[in-house]
Amino acid sequence: MLMNKFQALQEVDEGEERDIDGMWKVVKEAVITTCDVALGPQKDNHKPWISAESIKKVEKRKEKKAALNSSRTRAEKVKAQTEYREANKNDRTALAPKPHRQKKESYRTFLACRTPEAAGRYRQAKRSAAVAVTEAQTRTWEEFGEAMENDFRTASKRFWTTIRRLRRGKQCIVNTVYGGDGALLTSTRDVVDRWKEYFEDLLNPTDTPSGKEAGPGDSGVGSPISGAEVAEVVRKLLDGRAPGMDEVRPEFLKALDVVGLSWLTRLCSITWTSGAMPLDWQTGVVVSLFKKGDRRVCSNYRGITLLSLPGKVYSGVLARRVHRIVEPRIQEEQCGFRPGLGTVDQLYTLCRILEGAWEFAQPVHMCFVDLEKAFDHVPRGVLWGVLREYRVSDPLIRAVRSLYDRCQSLVRIAGFLGTAVEGVRFGDLRIGSLLFADDVVLLDSSDRDLQLSLDRFAAECEAAGMRISTSKSESMVLNRKRVECTLRVGDEILPQVEEFKYLGVLFTSEGRMEWEIDRRISAASAAMRTLHGSVVVKRELSQKAKLSIYQSIYVPALTYGHELWVMTERTRSRVQAAEMSFLRRVAGLSLRDRVRSSVIREELGVDPLLLRVERSQMRWLGHLVRMPPGRLPGEVFRARPTGRRPRGRPRTRWRDYVSRLAWERLGIPQEELDEVAGEREVRASLLRLLPP
Repeated sequence: MLMNKFQALQEVDEGEERDIDGMWKVVKEAVITTCDVALGPQKDNHKPWISAESIKKVEKRKEKKAALNSSRTRAEKVKAQTEYREANKNDRTALAPKPHRQKKESYRTFLACRTPEAAGRYRQAKRSAAVAVTEAQTRTWEEFGEAMENDFRTASKRFWTTIRRLRRGKQCIVNTVYGGDGALLTSTRDVVDRWKEYFEDLLNPTDTPSGKEAGPGDSGVGSPISGAEVAEVVRKLLDGRAPGMDEVRPEFLKALDVVGLSWLTRLCSITWTSGAMPLDWQTGVVVSLFKKGDRRVCSNYRGITLLSLPGKVYSGVLARRVHRIVEPRIQEEQCGFRPGLGTVDQLYTLCRILEGAWEFAQPVHMCFVDLEKAFDHVPRGVLWGVLREYRVSDPLIRAVRSLYDRCQSLVRIAGFLGTAVEGVRFGDLRIGSLLFADDVVLLDSSDRDLQLSLDRFAAECEAAGMRISTSKSESMVLNRKRVECTLRVGDEILPQVEEFKYLGVLFTSEGRMEWEIDRRISAASAAMRTLHGSVVVKRELSQKAKLSIYQSIYVPALTYGHELWVMTERTRSRVQAAEMSFLRRVAGLSLRDRVRSSVIREELGVDPLLLRVERSQMRWLGHLVRMPPGRLPGEVFRARPTGRRPRGRPRTRWRDYVSRLAWERLGIPQEELDEVAGEREVRASLLRLLPP
């Protein structure tokens, strides 16, 4: 069917082909109409709270009401009124549950006569109503559990959507916001206009500096877009993502055959050569996601743009071309949006620096820098200059600029769409590897040197049109004694704190990880509490479904950042207790049943969580040993701090902790650990033999 639709494009002549909007309209209609016919409208899975018989009675009562209102004579009115009262009485009797009707009738009788017999009948009716409510609630939860189990087996997407909704809980909907002058806006039109004004000011700053002038780019990357590039980007689209204004979903594009992909490639090639894009590709819908703080303040929300998926395919092709050029030139400190790198690299580097400094009593002054709307305020002119410095070809830069130069967005708030805002666009092309602007921590040995580094960093940000957020940036000092650290950004002093959550991990002024492990246990317990009554203890839900939630939600919340951990007997015991707290509920047991943890794990088919943590730590050790020179985690791993240790027992270092694990678990002596860890196959076979 879809191939027949695309036959309409075969007769497009050379002159019509230049009309990119006309071509896109034909392609879009072919995809949308075919999917509408093949899939049909989305089914409404909402379960009605009222039966069809009750609806008929309500409609009959409405007819009686209409007859009463249209009666002309006195006799007709009396007759219609009598029939309406009878129908109204029957409807209320049918809609109200029987125990509740009996309770109300017994209460009226008790009020009328006030006799002991009437009071006894009322108490009995009240107990019956309470039992009926409990039975109804139990029946409803049983039906919910059965539906969840069925979704887990047949509709996993709906199952996980329900889990996310249960974790979020009841969302507070706010229909008012503060205006730019601080006045509270209540009308829908004023609220939508305020959001439009906010996003327009956010993404179209008036003080944007011009881009850096650089030499001409490399003109050797001007080849036309190929079908293989388009097919690869389409293949990597994630299912279930929200569509743009054109209502084309990722699943629609993945279902295209060779003919459909060839026409999508043709559209991308024309856009590449001409620089003209279809209007749907340039139009997005901006929605706001709440972060934290007052829900009536616009700055406490993060904006995202729902873009056209075919347009994102085109921008994805451009991103892959840009990435091949700039990836070898990006500094080691940037780990976001890069393959093979992640937050654990940064966390491990910072943790080992603080560990060595504490061991030899060396102070470390830190400044955790946060920029105001970092990824939104990055001036595009500066970005084009950076691309030229990286020797990106001029045709590729022009193609990237076309995504932003003529774009527009509609702000959607509470289902209402505002007027188009020119130039507003969040994201799209994944050039995040160039937007190295956020989650920065500056380190130095003294506050004076750190102040100089901060001043230089602030000056560079100011030159690029960005500003340091003084309300979110903080300083911290790692020292065995209390030391003041006064850092200034302009005329404002940054607050000094004793702990800071960096990339999701809590770092303290004493360099201890015990507090972070306790925080992870609390986070996992909070995740379990949100699902306890509705999922974890539901007998209607199978153990397989509960274990899937355990592996996907509970374990990641409990073990995030575990590569950094140096666990004591206390922390090991606490982690194991947190693990069994969930697994005992899955097995339907409690501590009073006095069933060993090993027996529960064996019955559920789950490996001990501490075993998984130790395997992961040894796997990370292998990565560190094999890291080439220049990688920061490998450098701090191989570094040997110098100085004099203070008196007292030193803390266990991460390297010593992992070496002891390797000796106790695998029998590998410390002098052979680096050699064994460097051999991937040997290390993998040993990890599989790691005893519980």
